[in-house]
Amino acid sequence: MNRLPLWTSLAALAVSVVLLVVITQANIRPTAPAQPVPTAQSQTSSTAGGSAAVNTSGPSSATSSLAASATTAPNGSARRQSRSVSEAQTLLPPAPQPPTANFTAASAQLRAALVNIMCYAPASSSLHSISGSGVIIDSKGIILTNAHVAQYFLLADQGVTCVIRSGSPATDQYEAKLEYLSPAWVAENTGVLTERLPTGTGEHDYALLAITSSATEQPLPAYFPAIPLASAPPRQGSDVVIASYGAQFLNTVQIQTDLFPTVVYGSVKGVFTFATTSVDVLALGGSAAAQEGSSGGGVANGESQLAGLITTSTVTGATASRSLNAITASYIRADYAAQTGSSLEALLAQDPASAVQAFAQQIPALESAVLGTTQPTQ
Repeated sequence: MNRLPLWTSLAALAVSVVLLVVITQANIRPTAPAQPVPTAQSQTSSTAGGSAAVNTSGPSSATSSLAASATTAPNGSARRQSRSVSEAQTLLPPAPQPPTANFTAASAQLRAALVNIMCYAPASSSLHSISGSGVIIDSKGIILTNAHVAQYFLLADQGVTCVIRSGSPATDQYEAKLEYLSPAWVAENTGVLTERLPTGTGEHDYALLAITSSATEQPLPAYFPAIPLASAPPRQGSDVVIASYGAQFLNTVQIQTDLFPTVVYGSVKGVFTFATTSVDVLALGGSAAAQEGSSGGGVANGESQLAGLITTSTVTGATASRSLNAITASYIRADYAAQTGSSLEALLAQDPASAVQAFAQQIPALESAVLGTTQPTQ
């Protein structure tokens, strides 16, 4: 990949950290109790569907000291919308943490699968360079991240270049290409790249990248460290591990040279839905993970499975008082099937190079849409 000279790019403009935002005010309505749903993926219920608007944006300019496990935060960058999100009622009491759950193992597996995604825009461009997060979910090198992060992979002919980084601190490791980016998200967020303070909800906000080559002199590994997607969402009250590459308190140079993963323990404070009875969004409360740059980070359960993908958060005030949100793995599966007519497992079973080549046919239309010149075909 022909990336712009690093220091030329960074000297010309600050790197924006893709950030998350909270659902704004009271379009969020608690729902009346509903009948229990007999499936493991639907243990909560709500009536009204939709999503509430959330603010996301932001260049990172503040500085702070770094530790080996620096705080990390969610990224988010979806368009202003007037949809509402309804809170799902808990139909079963909060599940106690299973005594066999091994959160030490879950934390180690999630951290090993965590990546930082850096995309550089030309100095002459109206676009921002960005730093976000992602999680490898398949040992073939398939990364799950947010659509608002992965949209930058559509812009190669705009001079935008992206690299996958990992480690403590994060360093360039791999190059990747789009395997899937939600056309529904693009259709609802056209032109968001040029907005100063875009907002969003997390709905449809996911994408898949396939690692295609090494960004170093070392060859690609035969297998990548990965964490599998959970088959069912966690219940309210369940303990989780949260990991991302948060960068809100770093300046441009620190993001490039001293960006460390943040791994924190937390719990599911609430569950929300975009539909009626499905558990689509996890409310995780405040933690060191609730900061800019964490978009695309992961939420793991005690069985070392990826239960959620960080999408939105508030980004002001102390991190402990913020609100961090993630879309569930079960929502991503269901939404992918609804959009494509095929299962996510079928996509992951494909040869990554073939899947990348097949999706490449959609890139011109999606690029035009994210730049606000046309609407994508869904």
